[in-house]
Amino acid sequence: MTTASTDETLLRERGLRVTGTRLAVLRALSEHQHATADDVVRAVRADLGSVSVQAVYDCLHALTSSGLLRRMEPAGHPARYERRTGDNHHHVVCRSCGAVADVDCTVGHAPCLTPSASHGFAVDLAEVTFWGLCPDCAEGSAADPVPVSGPGTTF
Repeated sequence: MTTASTDETLLRERGLRVTGTRLAVLRALSEHQHATADDVVRAVRADLGSVSVQAVYDCLHALTSSGLLRRMEPAGHPARYERRTGDNHHHVVCRSCGAVADVDCTVGHAPCLTPSASHGFAVDLAEVTFWGLCPDCAEGSAADPVPVSGPGTTF
């Protein structure tokens, strides 16, 4: 958990103005990992009272561009934001409910940064998304099979 003074310092180090909305967005994402923009809007409004949706979207964009947030967009699901940045971790996504969890690189130092062919690109990030069913959905699907969506799913 970060403190307001730490967040203020982080904003200043990235050349961003310290605003109440930016601090509220950072607080919301400290408490709600992998939140959608709508989740962040609700949390910021609960924190500050009235704030426009556009103001929150602008903050999310500025904080992501500055490297304070990471944006991920699992196929077929809304974009999600998190504060965990800079460590090349990955995600596992539930095909049914969309729950997201972090997955650390499984072998030493970011092995997935060495592609079989880089085609001349200077690779600095690899995004790996694992898909499956979370424990709650897996338990429910055994009793009541439901079609799920996501990459690799055919109907």
